[in-house]
Amino acid sequence: MRDGKYVILCVDDDPDIRESLRVILEANDYIMEEAASAEEGLKVYRKTAPDLLILDLMMEEVDAGTNLVTELKAEGNTAPIYLLSSTGNALNQTTSYSELGLAGVFQKPINSATLLSLLKEKLQ
Repeated sequence: MRDGKYVILCVDDDPDIRESLRVILEANDYIMEEAASAEEGLKVYRKTAPDLLILDLMMEEVDAGTNLVTELKAEGNTAPIYLLSSTGNALNQTTSYSELGLAGVFQKPINSATLLSLLKEKLQ
């Protein structure tokens, strides 16, 4: 938390996705930190200690999102992590969210009402 607001880290290689998340989050009194790659995301995570993370599944590499989750666990992350994916719930058919250390998966394009409801539930 910074200045009385929750900090959300969004890691996605698509600048349009990051911008749409920024508009939604900042309009609802959240602070958004962002990164365009898993490597950059880990650096921003270390600097900002976010309250919740939203990570793209496929960025510079196919498994970049899930590899970042593994690195975050090794760093001792306790903040909820949500994966943002075009595959959505199909991911859970092959892999368990909890096995990956995820709190859940958002389907692209993200539904703002669903996102805000979840943030309110998880953070407040």
